[in-house]
Amino acid sequence: MSQIIVADVMTRDPITTSPDTDLLKCASIMVQKKVGSLLIVDKKRLVGFISQRDILWALTKLKNKQDLSTLRAIDISPRKLATIKPTETIQQAITKMKHVKFERLPVIHNGELVGMITARDILNFNPEVYPEIEEFKQIREESEKLNRIKKSKQRKALREGVCEECGNTDLLYSFNGMMVCESCRDFS
Repeated sequence: MSQIIVADVMTRDPITTSPDTDLLKCASIMVQKKVGSLLIVDKKRLVGFISQRDILWALTKLKNKQDLSTLRAIDISPRKLATIKPTETIQQAITKMKHVKFERLPVIHNGELVGMITARDILNFNPEVYPEIEEFKQIREESEKLNRIKKSKQRKALREGVCEECGNTDLLYSFNGMMVCESCRDFS
């Protein structure tokens, strides 16, 4: 497998869109083409990447759902993009996918988009790498769990329990390293 390169197994005609395409149209393209993401291309240059998750995120953040047609693809695309060269090996692609926690990488040659390689492309070519891809999914899942735990610690009301200050049962808040009720928190 160390001799197989990305160009051997990549998808050569990935589904693309322009930077000015609105999110409603992007969602429509994804449904029609049965893909989970679109590469944003301007004159053969990769300028962004948009996934179903990005569109769902935008949908939940918009006050008026009609605004989905006013947001452009480039507006919600990540600024930094992980890419790979067509001459790199499949093993290098797997390593990069694990590192950046993405299941797909745009393939760039001389500054231009020439394809896309996905975990599925690699699995279809070489099913023996399944344990490595499965490990990648587990790493991503654990990372998401850690992010959820971090966010839950940042919430104001963490849970109901016994206040460490007054002993009353109430919603508890993290305050100065202690779990306290609202009234004890406000008096401190």
